[in-house]
Amino acid sequence: MLRGTIRDHGTQQRRAFLRFFACEEDLSHESPDTPLPEAVTSGKEPFLIIGAIAGG
Repeated sequence: MLRGTIRDHGTQQRRAFLRFFACEEDLSHESPDTPLPEAVTSGKEPFLIIGAIAGG
């Protein structure tokens, strides 16, 4: 359902302006291959994907 939303179709790179949070930490700059924290994989903590909003 999210195919093409998080990664660009052509480059397979993460789309800009998406932020990834887990366990009160910003994981946005981590490698996509970095394993998620155990608390997320076990279902104890949520994994949040948030579209950043720019402007002033």
